[in-house]
Amino acid sequence: MNMPVHQPSSNARLDDSQRTRCEVWTRVMGYHRPVSSFNIGKQGEFRERRFFVEERTR
Repeated sequence: MNMPVHQPSSNARLDDSQRTRCEVWTRVMGYHRPVSSFNIGKQGEFRERRFFVEERTR
């Protein structure tokens, strides 16, 4: 089934009143928590994380 794809305009602008905050969550010790609930030190550790992409297996 083909679904229509909406291409957003590259020059779209929103007023601050139209914006919605994007909450970032991460997995910690088997459960998920919002990064905004972390203390200052843990938020710094989160920003320093390095992400990688595994190679595909044959």
